[in-house]
Amino acid sequence: MARASIENACWDLTARVKNMPLYKLLGGTLDKIPCGVSIGIQDTPEQLLEKIKTEVDAGYRRIKIKIKPGWDYDILRLIRQAYPDIPLSVDANSAYTLADINLLKSFDEFNLLMIEQPLGYDDIVDHSHLQKQISTAICLDEPITSFDKVRKAIEMKSGRIINMKLGRVGGFNEAIRIHDYCYKHKIPVWCGGMLEAGIGRSHNIAMSTLPGFSLPGDVSASKRYFKEDIIEPPVTVSRDGFINVPQVTGTGYKPKEDYIEKITVRKEVFSV
Repeated sequence: MARASIENACWDLTARVKNMPLYKLLGGTLDKIPCGVSIGIQDTPEQLLEKIKTEVDAGYRRIKIKIKPGWDYDILRLIRQAYPDIPLSVDANSAYTLADINLLKSFDEFNLLMIEQPLGYDDIVDHSHLQKQISTAICLDEPITSFDKVRKAIEMKSGRIINMKLGRVGGFNEAIRIHDYCYKHKIPVWCGGMLEAGIGRSHNIAMSTLPGFSLPGDVSASKRYFKEDIIEPPVTVSRDGFINVPQVTGTGYKPKEDYIEKITVRKEVFSV
């Protein structure tokens, strides 16, 4: 992530020197990106349904819920009874093993967009076995740390969708390389979130304009996570679930330096 911070800042600086939007420098083609949300495990099913309603009413174009053994099949059935048609995906965060194959097969009846990382966090072998036995597309998340891991996962048919996290792959250069390989092999990519504040979120927006990012990502509005973000303007999502990509130089968002200084609790100063 440290590498990504420096590298992405250099890309932004280059875009500003060239007087062009960052997303165009990256090769992006979309002027707005579709947004989804991720909802964690709740205290009750009723509470989960209330949160889903809030996000659906806000216009988000994909709902993702976290699942685990005991909070899966019955919860999905309940959601589908209430929302039979919404784009719905689940994120297991490695909560299952191949011993759960029959349970995982049962999820096929819910017409899910994907099941994200059902097995081990660094695994691509067992996921390959699982994908052959279920209809629902597997999305790989935690193993996606480099181009080489993506290449091997695609060759092994370990999943049919890739979740790209910009910080985890080390910045735009590796992200573009991964994107281009997935695009060539017709593997959809979407942008995962790592609870970024505004600066990181602005980079996620730029990356999500690449043509292979064909599924709604976890890039949502600033207000979902922060009372006040560290950029201006804050990231906003339209009523139909899109973020409009700024058509100005660089990321299109400016750090609020006075506010950052106000909330800073520790800093290091480096000089040459």
